[in-house]
Amino acid sequence: MQERKQFYIDGQWVDPKDGRDHAVINPSAEEPCATISLGGQADTDAAVAAARAALPGWMATPVGQRIQALERVLEVYKTRAEDLAQAMSLEMGAPLDLARSDQVGAGVAHFKGFIRAAKEFPWEAPLSDKHQDTRIIHEAVGVCAMITPWNWPMNQITLKVGAALVAGNTMVLKPSEESPLNAIIFAEIMHEAGLPKGVFNLVNGDGPGVGNQLSSHPDVDMVSFTGSTRAGRLISIAAADTLKRVHLELGGKGANLIFADADDEAVKRSVEHMMENSGQSCNAPSRMLVESSAYDRVVEEAAEVAKSIQVGPASKEGPHIGPVVNKVQWDKIQDLIQKGIDEGARLVAGGPGLPEGFNKGFYVRPTVFADVTNDMTIAREEIFGPVLSIMKFETEEQAVEIANDTPYGLTNYVQSQDGARRNRLARVLRAGMIEMNGKSRGPGSPFGGMKMSGNGREGGSWGIHDFVEVKAVSGWDVDAPQAAE
Repeated sequence: MQERKQFYIDGQWVDPKDGRDHAVINPSAEEPCATISLGGQADTDAAVAAARAALPGWMATPVGQRIQALERVLEVYKTRAEDLAQAMSLEMGAPLDLARSDQVGAGVAHFKGFIRAAKEFPWEAPLSDKHQDTRIIHEAVGVCAMITPWNWPMNQITLKVGAALVAGNTMVLKPSEESPLNAIIFAEIMHEAGLPKGVFNLVNGDGPGVGNQLSSHPDVDMVSFTGSTRAGRLISIAAADTLKRVHLELGGKGANLIFADADDEAVKRSVEHMMENSGQSCNAPSRMLVESSAYDRVVEEAAEVAKSIQVGPASKEGPHIGPVVNKVQWDKIQDLIQKGIDEGARLVAGGPGLPEGFNKGFYVRPTVFADVTNDMTIAREEIFGPVLSIMKFETEEQAVEIANDTPYGLTNYVQSQDGARRNRLARVLRAGMIEMNGKSRGPGSPFGGMKMSGNGREGGSWGIHDFVEVKAVSGWDVDAPQAAE
């Protein structure tokens, strides 16, 4: 069993000042796989102080050198890809193939996107051709606290760190205590890339401890958080006294509108997307809304696809889904599956209990409910497991009404071969992202939602914008020598 109790502060690995042991559980086996320390106030203060001390120098570093630093991080990241994949598979249950391709691969894509965006970003530019002597300057927000989740660990860490780094911020990362091992490897990557001491710091902890301490810390200028809506509220409250910037990427309850003219692969890819990462994705298409004329056929096909999905240990090679992250999550999912049955939804695949052949591990049967109505609990709450709810609609207008009747607004989906219909729906569906016919959003697209799914955007130039302040300067001398990039 691994023992990784140190924190990365001010360019070195240090013992906790105020730590307590925490066991990291392998969800495939329900056994401890590592011991870490959860930090206390003294550890948080030390990390924030290191970031504060490093801020003036890093802010003043020319942007070209900051981009070169991120390029070095990317190169080291690639050399540690297998270590990262193994860590995430062990600690949060991502199957190895998924961990290698999507979990680790996301970080490569995000870093490349930030490098490309930073080279084109208007760090300093005239207000307009007419007003050349009014200068718009984008500069770092300051010391940034980054609180990241267990479900897509590297995805979220790289989205925050990449943008903050090129923008000239210094940072303190608190990863989820459920999946800290990959973040510790990431800190080793940052160290090997040769960043100035204090630019990047890592303190492990839980939400009520280090998370709250960072959110309320007077020397932290910004909190970027990804996680549950409940935790996002608490972070906002903790940050309010110091009026720091708060960026929240929270939960979702994605609606997936399937029309009768959807292509032949629409149902299969929709169910598989829902079940990916064992349903533990905030942008999962968890509500399938189906046009009435295709309803019976779609329900039958969705059930067959779900039944074909294999469940297995995270360490197993090949296509399958692994366990959910922990017992608390497993119990919550089981309760919601039972609630769906009790409230009258029709179970057509999966159901409560462990999958056949398992007597331990936090495995959930890929589950599909039909005849769900939008007042049922499984249609309202984010389940965060491999559970799909199917509902019927008669008209396009009714589909929009059902889709928008949710407190969340992260990602909605449309499956139709009618281009005019897709464009109409994209304008009226209330979500930060709309994905249609299985087409992925282009590299550098903004990721984020509206309503209770949070605020701010991550990725590409939009991600950089979230980590900069905007300064307007009048009387700029356009003939003076410019600072070197």
